[in-house]
Amino acid sequence: MDKFRALQYFIASASAGSFSGAAHDLNVSVPAVARLISELEKSLGARLFERSVQGITLTADGATYLEACQPLMQQLGMADAALRGSSVRASGVLVLGAPSMLSQHCITPHLQAFHTRYPDIEIDVRTVDRPASAPDADVAEVLVLFGWQQHPGFIHRRLANSRMLICASPAYWATHGIPERIKDLERHACVLFRDHEGTVIDLWEHERDGVTESATLRGWLVSNHRDVLVDAAIAGIGVGRFADFTIQGPLQSGQLIPVLPDWETRHAPPVSLLYRASQRGLPRVRAFIDFFTMVFKNFEATRATDLAVRIPPERPPWYRRRHGRASATPGGRPHPPTTPLTS
Repeated sequence: MDKFRALQYFIASASAGSFSGAAHDLNVSVPAVARLISELEKSLGARLFERSVQGITLTADGATYLEACQPLMQQLGMADAALRGSSVRASGVLVLGAPSMLSQHCITPHLQAFHTRYPDIEIDVRTVDRPASAPDADVAEVLVLFGWQQHPGFIHRRLANSRMLICASPAYWATHGIPERIKDLERHACVLFRDHEGTVIDLWEHERDGVTESATLRGWLVSNHRDVLVDAAIAGIGVGRFADFTIQGPLQSGQLIPVLPDWETRHAPPVSLLYRASQRGLPRVRAFIDFFTMVFKNFEATRATDLAVRIPPERPPWYRRRHGRASATPGGRPHPPTTPLTS
């Protein structure tokens, strides 16, 4: 048994929540993943996953083993990246495509460290939401995208699972009260995101202790620019829902206060890295992939235990169906409206 590869498959399966997801992320077959993990379990004399028709879940032994393995694999990855950087001089212009949200909050803060390690690489950042809709995607060597990506011709690697936090300003919560459950959000004014397909994400579905609860939201502010909504939430206009790794600053400063931390969203979009097979041999592309894979893995590892992502990211039914609102049923009839508080 190839122990190193078995550990890679184990960690990828735990992250994806399924053998098929791990196989997709690793660009291997599902039977290969299942077989090697079974061999790993046999060698350890312990069952790492519980299998069911719904997918896989870590056993207690599996969770303990994962916690022990991840730091070791991260250190090994950093050593590999450092060795490759010293033996093959990565250079040239790397064209990166990413949404402005990810560029600003997840990539730019780490570019100085990347430049220090690879001083001969120049970075050209282009704003790209998805390959099919952005001319700059054609020249990008690497794409870092949010959501459930399905783009033929690209190799996909999942970088991280996001966790969506429900937040508002301290002044807003003081005035309108803190909700006790997801359904209570229907009484609040919310700032709502419109995705690049034109769908207003006004349906928030969360789960706690195996119970799913949803809220159909209303508010007077909608935007397709995430920073507009963050600024509005900070200003006390209403309640927003944001990916945790994009609002670390407002959280640490106390400008945004998260609520309902024990309710986890069922549709937290993952962050994926995409690149063409023909370009993965380029030293500058390999350098970027290795470096930012580690950046996102380190963030996931430092998440507070009570904020760890426990639900495998699930693609919502409304994704890319071009509905006016996510709350619209397949028949097109929206849920009954509710009256939000004013702020």
